[in-house]
Amino acid sequence: MTTDHIKMPAVTPIVRYTASGAQSVFTYPFPIFNDSDLVVSLDGAAQASGFSITGAGETEGGAVTFSAPPASGVVVTLARELPIARVSDFLEGGEFSARALNTELDSLVAALQQVSRAQDSMIRYPDTEIPGPIELPGRAARADKALGFDSDGNPTVVPYGLTQSSPIFVASGTGAVGRTVSGRLNEYASVKDFGAVGDGITDDTNAFINALASRNCVVVPTGTYLITATITVPARRMLLGNGNKSVILCQSDTFNALEIPNGYTTVSNLRIEGGDAAVKLFGRDSECVENHLTDLHIVGPKTGLLLDGYTDTNKPCYWNSFNRILIEQPTVNGVHLVRTGAGDTPNANVFSRVRVYSKGAPTSGHGFYVEQGAHANIFTDCEANVNGPTAQACFRVGAASNKTLLVNLYTESTNTVPNVRLDAGSQETSIVNLHAMSDGSAIYDFSGGNYDAYNAGYPEKNRLRRSVVTDLKATLARFDTEYIDSTGTVDLDLSHSVHLVSSYGGALTVNLPLASTAAGVMMTIKKIDSSSNIVTVGEQSAGPGPDGRSILLGTQYDFVTVISNGASWFIVASNRIAGNTRYHDGTGTYDIDMTVDTYMLSAFSGALTARLPPANAAKAIGRTITLKKTDVSGNAVTVTEQGGPGPDNSSQSLSSQYKAITVVSNGANWFVVSKY
Repeated sequence: MTTDHIKMPAVTPIVRYTASGAQSVFTYPFPIFNDSDLVVSLDGAAQASGFSITGAGETEGGAVTFSAPPASGVVVTLARELPIARVSDFLEGGEFSARALNTELDSLVAALQQVSRAQDSMIRYPDTEIPGPIELPGRAARADKALGFDSDGNPTVVPYGLTQSSPIFVASGTGAVGRTVSGRLNEYASVKDFGAVGDGITDDTNAFINALASRNCVVVPTGTYLITATITVPARRMLLGNGNKSVILCQSDTFNALEIPNGYTTVSNLRIEGGDAAVKLFGRDSECVENHLTDLHIVGPKTGLLLDGYTDTNKPCYWNSFNRILIEQPTVNGVHLVRTGAGDTPNANVFSRVRVYSKGAPTSGHGFYVEQGAHANIFTDCEANVNGPTAQACFRVGAASNKTLLVNLYTESTNTVPNVRLDAGSQETSIVNLHAMSDGSAIYDFSGGNYDAYNAGYPEKNRLRRSVVTDLKATLARFDTEYIDSTGTVDLDLSHSVHLVSSYGGALTVNLPLASTAAGVMMTIKKIDSSSNIVTVGEQSAGPGPDGRSILLGTQYDFVTVISNGASWFIVASNRIAGNTRYHDGTGTYDIDMTVDTYMLSAFSGALTARLPPANAAKAIGRTITLKKTDVSGNAVTVTEQGGPGPDNSSQSLSSQYKAITVVSNGANWFVVSKY
């Protein structure tokens, strides 16, 4: 602080900046006595740290330096705020200091500037007018009134109704125009405008009916509204509440709380208690389509959400969406899709984050029951937690349903209640990411496998149908296998890839499907019985069979594995494939390349040396081959080894026609298996 006292210039003691995101130093052009006199705010919030202040005691002011620049767009406010109080005093007869007097006067001026700044934003009479009365009427006189102006322009109180005819409402923003308050308020209505009380005792049914009949948007303020009959939400209407504080209470469960018999409605932010169905959607008056139900808490109904295909196919229940809905303690079903008449099934409805939670109360039906529904009723991120043992399933897909899609489903119950039940007749159900916590079956399937699952099910977690895989790493492969014990002819289909065949009762012909119907399919057929009855592997419809012929499996454990390219069946593995043979006619040295099993050698033109590869060559180890002299000449075929002694440690001579030798390598030496 300087030795001279500060001056108090005529400067408003507040300054504001809009931060750039890079600037960290902000100046203030007015004096302060101490650092604590300066209030530093970001977007109106006073800061206690993260900055330093310089310039206290300086007439020209100083600066605030932030340790980190405020974010771009943040309003930085620097204001001098002093407590308006005098805590110092001059002593009677004491030393009178000019410095002390100046400081005292500076503090008074600073306080006056602070008060002046506060008054700058006040509404007041202009200097050219004589002020009228400014004292408010008594509390009783101004209750339920609006502050207005009388014919002389003086403040007064007026009833609300008198304030709505003038165009005094103007929305903020460019292009806003003045409107009458009555016109503004007529855009929507509150059920209380039509007599609803909301005390949980008074019957508010007619208030809801009348409000929805007169306004497109009806608001349900905080309160508990008792209803004794169904509330119908007409087409293109909105019924909006204040969350769990706006309660619609059904007097009994003999009627539905809300019914939507048409389309394009919105019901949101309500708590609905009781009722036969909390909300029923059906095409009675028109198509029941594009209705949106969001942020509902439904407690204690028989059924939470009921979608009914009803009686007219021209008024379907399609394309409705349900989002963020909790259905608590339903006594029958949480969500139920059904058709009670000759209409179409509920189709293509979307449920997202819908949770059914019995909370310990008995449930006689299901969390979700798609009894009848088709064409992609989608359930995403939903949960069914129902109380066993009375519940039938957490999620059930009925016999008259197809293409039901379940994604990220969580299910939980006890007493062996199934997680997902698929009824016989249900088709093309798709289950992706099932988190099954019930101790019942993960997928209780009566559909005959007419579903697809990914990361779902137990103990077989997934079921994939036709798939194209470009890169597959499998730690364990399981193949569909069937056992055949028959005689005569059996035509195979594409349902299994491995066939274990017993011909114990008599000769058996097993026909592959036509190659043209099985492109890319691989099959294995294996004879497993010890009888002498032959298993013949052919092709249906007089097809040529694998490799263009029939394969005979004559002894126990004979097998063949074949694959179709869409035109023919080809053998890829079998213990019934004939050995490969090569014929060579020459003289000199002929190196055996180990590419076939039998070498037919002719020395008709002169002596021939057949030279085996080294016994330790990779292509020789474990291999057994046969070499045979085929010609009538007296020229010998001599079998030797490249760089080694030869079979049985010596050269072997085949001196006459039909002489043959069979040899095998153990990786160190060639040995003669037979010679004749």
